[in-house]
Amino acid sequence: MEIAGIISAIVIGIVIGVLGRLVVPGRQRIGILLTIVVGIVAAFVGAFIAHAAGVDDTKGVDWIEWLIQIGLAAVGVAVLDRSRARR
Repeated sequence: MEIAGIISAIVIGIVIGVLGRLVVPGRQRIGILLTIVVGIVAAFVGAFIAHAAGVDDTKGVDWIEWLIQIGLAAVGVAVLDRSRARR
């Protein structure tokens, strides 16, 4: 992966993290920085899953890849929120 790809993945990860947080119902008790980190990780993992499934390079917008990434971010935000609630 080139540096431009990494930078774009980070920017997309920020958007993915915020969208993932919006998908999770209720109030989350994690900070915005942790949400961004979850989004970046979800963007990288989601891109890998989409590539493995063969849906990463389509004509136009890669909606399936975005849905995978947002779903992973929502799961990540929910898991971290639940782990923070137990403390």
